[in-house]
Amino acid sequence: MVAARNPFDLRPVKSRRGGPAKAPLSRDAIVAAALDLLRSEGLERMSLRKVASALDTGAATLYAYVDDLQELQTLVLDRALGGVDTSGRPGALWKTRLRDLLFSYFHVLAHSPGLATLAMRTVSAGPNALRVLEALLSILEEAGVAAHTAAWAVDLLLLWITGSAVEQSLRQGGRDPLGIVTEVFGAIGPEQFPRIHAARDELTSGSGMERFAWGLDVFLSGILQNPRTPARPPRAGGRRGAHPVR
Repeated sequence: MVAARNPFDLRPVKSRRGGPAKAPLSRDAIVAAALDLLRSEGLERMSLRKVASALDTGAATLYAYVDDLQELQTLVLDRALGGVDTSGRPGALWKTRLRDLLFSYFHVLAHSPGLATLAMRTVSAGPNALRVLEALLSILEEAGVAAHTAAWAVDLLLLWITGSAVEQSLRQGGRDPLGIVTEVFGAIGPEQFPRIHAARDELTSGSGMERFAWGLDVFLSGILQNPRTPARPPRAGGRRGAHPVR
């Protein structure tokens, strides 16, 4: 059996035609160009052809370094996650350090058009993604969260934050959808939808970051107060509680 190639291995490669790869082209240069293209034109316009054009080469040449666009997107996401600050403020309490880390993750995704959407579609297991995951698990362990609860908690947190970043990045790219919602709420009378009418101002109140900070506190409180019960070992001859994971 041939071992699968590690897409995060950045050692020099040879062309599939047998000759040396075209210098100074490298997987690192391709990933950097793709990330620049993603940030400038968005995810839907980041293609192998455009990346190759930015590097003044042909699209076929890129296949010496990446298998396909999906693998390139995985590498691009991990490279972008290199901007997430996991260092933490010295001497800060665990909750402060956890908030700082998750806010940094949110900002990296939300302030780059298309990157949050890419993170929602792609699961990265590169060195930067692993660095973020390790830091999250370490802080939750310090907070007294059991390992089996933390394992699910980090997935829940990152999924919610990524979704929030998608919403934030979409608002930056066009008309704020809350403007339409506010107009609709303002036109609703108390007879038809009395609760919406009464709460119409609060339903759209607060900035995106205020809502994000409050939501993060809700999630953290829920994780601390709702430990997960570990699944029982599977019985002989069958699998118990099997389910797909992200």
